[in-house]
Amino acid sequence: MNEITVYVTSTCPYCEMMKNYLTENNLPFKEVNVEKDPIMATRLVNTTGEMGVPQTEINGEWVLGFDPETVNSLLVK
Repeated sequence: MNEITVYVTSTCPYCEMMKNYLTENNLPFKEVNVEKDPIMATRLVNTTGEMGVPQTEINGEWVLGFDPETVNSLLVK
């Protein structure tokens, strides 16, 4: 089972693309809106060193932006 968490903001089109991609491929994920959770936003930047979204954690590995190829490479089949 894949552990997937997508960190998003409310106005990010690439975040919507990532969530839609995961949904279309039947990949359950947890969504964290860093706009509404400043503590998690700070933790995310401290963890990855990146400010942008979406950032997607898959099984402990990070994908920056909307990058389906990298997502697929990290999934446990």
